[in-house]
Amino acid sequence: MLLDVGDSRRLRFLAIGGIGSLVVGGAAMAFALETSPQTQQGPGAGTLPPASVATAGQGGTPAPAGPAPGPPTAPRALNVVVLDPAHGGTDPGARGTGGIQESEITLEFATRARQALEQQGFQVVETRQGNENPSFDDRSAIANAQRGAVFITLHIASTGIPGTVRVYVNADLPPVKAANGLIPWDLAQAPFLGLSRKLGDLVQGMLTQHFKGSPDAAQTAAIRQLRTTAAPAIAVEVSSVVVNDRAELDHMVPGVADAIARGVAAFKPLYAMALPSGALP
Repeated sequence: MLLDVGDSRRLRFLAIGGIGSLVVGGAAMAFALETSPQTQQGPGAGTLPPASVATAGQGGTPAPAGPAPGPPTAPRALNVVVLDPAHGGTDPGARGTGGIQESEITLEFATRARQALEQQGFQVVETRQGNENPSFDDRSAIANAQRGAVFITLHIASTGIPGTVRVYVNADLPPVKAANGLIPWDLAQAPFLGLSRKLGDLVQGMLTQHFKGSPDAAQTAAIRQLRTTAAPAIAVEVSSVVVNDRAELDHMVPGVADAIARGVAAFKPLYAMALPSGALP
């Protein structure tokens, strides 16, 4: 169903074992979202739904209920940034001259971005720290398990003007309408698109200060990694692996890290304004 921020009905992100889903420890994960009846939709963006996680049994059947839950609680303030260095393992990503591999360079960018974000006071979670290659769903699941988080996937382009950086947000997703109130796993990003665009524009603006010739605003594209992420989510793509010397990319690392950290810091109050209560918990 389409998320209406003025509606108090519960929406669930349900992942059922099988294709296009996530199974953790043999149990399907259901992501429940609550909205407040008093919440009003601001221009250009939806209200951030506080997420809670429940497990479901075989075939998506809810597990036996425990004690009755208390009143819904607002999500935490924005404290966590999930960094996703793209590719890894047997998937090197884009390849350039001189043996340049995207999977190696994205790790370098993630390491420096982590340091910059931690200096801004954020907790950082990385989807990989070595030469592993988690699946798309595994990477999204790491973000979806957090509360008060944003997701940033890092890529190196195979084309484009060297020395520029583009930010992408997922293209518009179809309205989610389901009689049972369940949002399919591959449309998890839909309720967060407004916030993702705001985050993307802020980070892109910071990047343009460092890298002339970069766009002024975030671009949209159908990005597989973003559509299954139930949080504000963007992709940052650095151009490009087609350089004469890897040092050209290495020199971009500090600027990209600084722009990401400052962009997320600028986004933090917008995230707080999207809380149903209108205030930090």
